[in-house]
Amino acid sequence: MATKIASKKLKSTSSAYLTKDMRTDLSHRLARIEGHVRAVRQMLENDESCDELMTQLAAVRAATTQTIVKLFEGHMETCIRACVSTGKGEEALAGVKGALTTLLRQV
Repeated sequence: MATKIASKKLKSTSSAYLTKDMRTDLSHRLARIEGHVRAVRQMLENDESCDELMTQLAAVRAATTQTIVKLFEGHMETCIRACVSTGKGEEALAGVKGALTTLLRQV
């Protein structure tokens, strides 16, 4: 697999470095979030209560947050490790700092 990745000339922090299991997990989480958002939209169209809508949107936010956490864990375990091992640790650190700044702004 390393040969396949190297031949693509990916950015050092490309999600292609994530393991297959991690990519599958993230994909499933995103599919559940997508379905949940569709259900919330349907609730809105069905004139459900604002309390119910807010409860469901809070659940969507929690699921999204957990997906971000899983992505960040995978990023640290694979992408960052790959960068450090190839001498691109500073580039990886800059990317992590930028990502964290963006994430923390949203909190």
